[in-house]
Amino acid sequence: MNKKTNEELQALVDKATAGDKEALETLVTGVQDIVFNLSLRMLGTFPDAEDATQDILLKMITHLSSFRGDSSFTTWVFSIAVNHLKNYKKHMFAQYPLSFEYYGDDIENGKIQDVPDLTQNVEKDILAEELKMSCTNVMLQCLDTESRCIFILGTMFKIDSRIAGDILEMTPEAYRQRLSRIRRKMADFLEQYCGEYGGGRCKCKDRVNYAIQNHRINPKQLDYTAAEEISVQTMMDVKNAMEDIDDLSQDFSFCKPYQSPERTKHLIQEFLKSTQLSIVQKS
Repeated sequence: MNKKTNEELQALVDKATAGDKEALETLVTGVQDIVFNLSLRMLGTFPDAEDATQDILLKMITHLSSFRGDSSFTTWVFSIAVNHLKNYKKHMFAQYPLSFEYYGDDIENGKIQDVPDLTQNVEKDILAEELKMSCTNVMLQCLDTESRCIFILGTMFKIDSRIAGDILEMTPEAYRQRLSRIRRKMADFLEQYCGEYGGGRCKCKDRVNYAIQNHRINPKQLDYTAAEEISVQTMMDVKNAMEDIDDLSQDFSFCKPYQSPERTKHLIQEFLKSTQLSIVQKS
């Protein structure tokens, strides 16, 4: 995607709201992976992220006529997504909240040696990789909602502090200070407990059966393994095609970006083709 000026994006929005499906599809395609990855990190599981992504993209479509170019298009989409996700109560971890204390205690005291083989003939290395990606993503759920959002915007998407501050309604200075503290908290936890990303003794391969027993991974449904990973640079290119954003340098390597699942893309495509579109555009 070539970088678009605000004028070009506004022209696309005007065409889309006038009924041009190709323009609307261009706008949706340009942001759907960003929305999915934000949702996945905020909510912790693929099914919840897929549901939220559909909600957010439909909300974006129904509010297109309100976009006036006061901010970049991507910033506008981020604002819709963040506001939706901060108030999202349907996901699993809204019902079963986590804390670093609980997570650490489970790592230290979980009776992993008492669990039989539950791998169902799936290679243990594959399950260990699935657990690693799942575990580090779920670990984000130990942060409160706003802290989680700050960490994801600053660490995964590397959003400029001025833009992030606008999205979260705080000053750039307050955003940078909180981001620094949250990164330190995450890094300290990884260093203490995680043997994959830090100096801890927890190894995913040793905990595979324990994780299956506790329904943290499912050998029959390996969401992370099945997902098509995209490079961090590709994610940045997609984002930067819509707007210029300064780079914040720290990288947590477990924040891998993925393409939004095919079933999510299919549902959005079906909606774009449907007769409901004309009704939505008038709303």
